Amino acid sequence: MFALINGLTLHYRIEGNVQGAALVFINSLGCDFRIWDNVLPPLADHFRLIRYDKRGHGLSDTPPGPYSIRDHTLDLTGLLTHLHLETAIIVGLSVGGMIAMDYTVQYAERVRALVLCDTLPKIGASELWSERIQALRENGLGPMAEKLMGRWFTSTFAAQRPADYGGYGNMLSRMPLEGYIATCAALRDADLRDSVKAITAPTLVLCGAADVSTPVSAAREFAETLPNARYATIEEAAHLSCIEQPKAVAAAMERFFQDNGDGR
Repeated sequence: MFALINGLTLHYRIEGNVQGAALVFINSLGCDFRIWDNVLPPLADHFRLIRYDKRGHGLSDTPPGPYSIRDHTLDLTGLLTHLHLETAIIVGLSVGGMIAMDYTVQYAERVRALVLCDTLPKIGASELWSERIQALRENGLGPMAEKLMGRWFTSTFAAQRPADYGGYGNMLSRMPLEGYIATCAALRDADLRDSVKAITAPTLVLCGAADVSTPVSAAREFAETLPNARYATIEEAAHLSCIEQPKAVAAAMERFFQDNGDGR
């Protein structure tokens, strides 16, 4: 399905129990909403599952950059308003997690709970993002794709699931270059370390054990700064834990929701 939000066409999908609590998924940089495919089945009986491609990704529009995290937050706000959702549980991975955090800071009353996967309120040094943007403008995504894939997945995943590894590589290499660069700029400029101190919603922080982009030590430390958060490591996973270990991610979410009385 498609919706016109803030002058942009956003691609989204709704599945699961339409009478259940809304569970909204936000994907990471260089990905579309298919990264959540295998996390959804265990949750489908109890939740209204909503996924969308953020601006510059998937089948959504790619307006000129740079983007900001707030641009992405306003798109999410517009989509949920379009869907007449007054409250939702927000799930975000990497930059999707930063969008989820910013949305929660801006609209705390609309967030029932948060699930933050492989993310931090500040991801990477601004200088590194500027260097990546320059390299992308000069050479495109192709030369960088294999390095990025090595951060997304463990070597075990690449060896044991070569078709999946290749398929997700295709997803990355075929995405709009301008959308990738513009969202790199959002990551470069975003620092939510002060604003997230206001988050009091029940929060689950998950991190792949082999994640080098948002390491376990940093993710655990971040969870400890939130007053109503718990932390769990997803073993045998790198940055895209929802692809490598979807059953473990879904199970951790289910335990968290049960303890907080959501979706049951």
